[in-house]
Amino acid sequence: MRLIRLFGLLGLLSIAGCVSVGSLGLITKSSVDPASVLKTAHTVKDLGPAEGQACRYFIIAVVPWGNSDVQTAVDKALAPSGGDALVNVTTSTSLYGFIPVYNVLSFTCTTVKGTAVKLD
Repeated sequence: MRLIRLFGLLGLLSIAGCVSVGSLGLITKSSVDPASVLKTAHTVKDLGPAEGQACRYFIIAVVPWGNSDVQTAVDKALAPSGGDALVNVTTSTSLYGFIPVYNVLSFTCTTVKGTAVKLD
């Protein structure tokens, strides 16, 4: 029984994580000029809820791949619906590390959730 508890404790100590959450009113996809969107009046078509995630991975804290920025997550969220923007957006960024002392593998992901809209 003590051996099981010891392995359980070691397992918990080998994984670490952190999450931060925020909210925004409007985020447009990268191909839309946000200044022109705000200068002129548009009719807006509600396309429903949308969610996108973008991740970046690191091996031994030296070899990175992927892109975890907000814009990549927004573009992924809007791709299925063909929307131009997300409104009432919630963003979260997570950082996870496995065996954090040595940074064997870690990754960070940005997730966006909101309502996709099409600007006419």
